[in-house]
Amino acid sequence: MMKKFCLALAGALLLSTVNAVFADTTQSSSLRAKFASLGDALRHNDYKRPLYIESAEGSSTVNGDVYALLDYPFSTVGTALTGPGPWCDIMIMPVNTKGCRVTARPGATGLTVRIGRKSDQPIEDAYPIEFNYRVAATSPDYFAVRLDAESGPLGTHDYRVLVEASPGEDGKTLLHLHYSYGYGLGGRLAVQAYLATAGADKVGFSSSGGKLIGGMRGIVERNTMRYYLAIDAYLSAAAAPSGQRVDRRLATWFDATEQYARQLHEIERPEYLAMKRREVQRQQTALGSVSASDSAGRL
Repeated sequence: MMKKFCLALAGALLLSTVNAVFADTTQSSSLRAKFASLGDALRHNDYKRPLYIESAEGSSTVNGDVYALLDYPFSTVGTALTGPGPWCDIMIMPVNTKGCRVTARPGATGLTVRIGRKSDQPIEDAYPIEFNYRVAATSPDYFAVRLDAESGPLGTHDYRVLVEASPGEDGKTLLHLHYSYGYGLGGRLAVQAYLATAGADKVGFSSSGGKLIGGMRGIVERNTMRYYLAIDAYLSAAAAPSGQRVDRRLATWFDATEQYARQLHEIERPEYLAMKRREVQRQQTALGSVSASDSAGRL
C-alpha cells in the first residue's frame, strides 16, 4: 500500500512539473509571437528605443501594455525582477509614489505602495495601495511576476501589474509590462474633473484619427510608461558602483521621462531629485535597511 502511495505521489509531482514547464513554454512562445507581430513598429517609431505601447478602455476598466526589447541579458532581468525588494526601488521613482515597503502577510508577500501628491508629503497622508506580490512563473526561458491589489484611491479597484519576459536575440530580453485597474462612478467623476482642469491638455502615446489620445487611455498609458521607465532605470543602474545606484536610478528615470516631456513632464529636475532623495532615505530608514551599498545619504 505504501509503495503504491509513493508511486502515485511521485507521478503526481512529475505531472505537475511537466504541466508547469509546458505552461511556461507556451507563455514564452506567445510572448515571442507578439514581438514578432510587432515587426517594424517595435524598431522604427518615435520613442527612440525598441518599444511599443497600446491601451484599451472598457465600461469600467482600463489597461495599458508596453512591449520593449531590453539591452540586458535575460538572467540579469530575471534576477532583478523576481524578488520583492527591488520592486520598492522601482515603484518609488514615479513622482506620485511617496513610499513603498515589503510586508509579510499570511501565505503571501505584499508591497504597501503609498500614492500622493507631486510635491513633498508626509507618508501617513499618502494613500496606501496593498499589493500582493508573487512570482507567477519561472523557467530557463520565461518568468512572470504579478502585483495585485483589491482597492485604490477614488474608488479604483482590481489593480494588476504583470511583468513577463523571455530571452531575445543577441543577449537582449523581451519584456512585456501590463498595468490595469477598474473604477466605479466615483473614480469616473474624479477623472472627468481632472480631465476638465489640470489634465485638459494631457495626452497619451497612441494616436487615433491623427491625434494623440487623451482621457482614461491617456492616463493609463502615461502610468504604464512611467513604470516601464522605472524598470529600465533600475536595470541600468545595477552596474554602477554600489554607493551611486540610487542617484543613478533617479537621474536616469527623470531624464528618460523628459524624452517624452509632452506626456510625462511634471516637475523640474532639481525639485524631483531633492524630493526623491528624501523619500528614498525615509523609505530606507523605515525599513531599517539603510546600508553602505545603497544609502540615499550618499547622493
